[in-house]
Amino acid sequence: MAATTFEMDGSVMEGGGQILRVSVALSCIQGASIKINKIRAGRSTPGLRPQHLSGLELVRDMCDGNLEGATVGSCEITLTPGKIKGGNHIADTQTAGSVGLLMQVSLPCALFAQGPSELCLKGGTNAEMAPQIDYTMKVFKPIVERFGVQFDCNLRMRGYYPKGGGEVVVKVTPGKELSPINMTERGNITKIYGRAFVAGVLPFKLAKDMSTAAVRTIRKEIKDLYINIQSLQEKDKACGNGNGIIIVAESSTGCIFAGSSLGKKGVYADKVGIEAAEMLLRNIRHNGCVDEFLQDQLIIFMALANGTSRMRTGPITLHTRTAIHVAEQLTNAKFVIHKAEDEQANNGTYIIECQGVGATNSSL
Repeated sequence: MAATTFEMDGSVMEGGGQILRVSVALSCIQGASIKINKIRAGRSTPGLRPQHLSGLELVRDMCDGNLEGATVGSCEITLTPGKIKGGNHIADTQTAGSVGLLMQVSLPCALFAQGPSELCLKGGTNAEMAPQIDYTMKVFKPIVERFGVQFDCNLRMRGYYPKGGGEVVVKVTPGKELSPINMTERGNITKIYGRAFVAGVLPFKLAKDMSTAAVRTIRKEIKDLYINIQSLQEKDKACGNGNGIIIVAESSTGCIFAGSSLGKKGVYADKVGIEAAEMLLRNIRHNGCVDEFLQDQLIIFMALANGTSRMRTGPITLHTRTAIHVAEQLTNAKFVIHKAEDEQANNGTYIIECQGVGATNSSL
């Protein structure tokens, strides 16, 4: 039985599933019980959705914990964690619920397990309102590895809305502790590449149209770089119909940014391409070292790292402020945000600094 019990109000700030994911992961890692109420109070369908439930059950299984109140629609849960063990675990949303969000709650826990973990995550790989699996692999993974995180991500099957059916296998090697990061130098953009895809019954022309429109949009602002966006027809490794695009930019100092968009019924393919391109350009303009989607995903790792981390960002998102709020409530990590004052900075450039708690894996 865990000695401490934390309480978290799930309606504060962003008021969504992120509060749940960060709270549950930190409670699990620290071996402290947590009670979360007013879950997703800020959403049109409050309470747990299947994807959140799958994530909670996955963490419960990983730490031999006790979970109360966990049903679809529930607005209050209590998790009492045990020791985090390695081994094989499966989480299946049985919907197009995001496998990327399942990874967000489970990866930090697996880093502090007693041995290596293999997590089989099933659901949507390319879903709205969540990181596409391509983003997780191309942007999140190489950057989070700077904390000393070691994991492999094997995409076995893509799954789209509304059916899901995607599958990703994540293999995690635990470490003794996390190292702090220092990402304050943006450098120049040196590379832009991406993939525009169609799957199922959708015509290949859509992929071409997304790619062409994206390149044309980026060219207006960045004229001197070769932009390589491949058009692909997903055949064997895709479940259901879908189309979308992700465009990645890399800088001379190893910063990585992305813009992405998914096709929807009745939306022209070139509009999807333009949306992704504009998202990428917006995240390059602020001269930060991470894009608006990576910002909040790194907060939990900064909080757990042993030492001071610094991250240069664009405008601070509500998701990031929420993650910081949860991390400061549940750990002794201290965050400070200030405006970047150097000559590369503009009105929307910030530095997030964190004195991490130096969480250690006592079993290693």
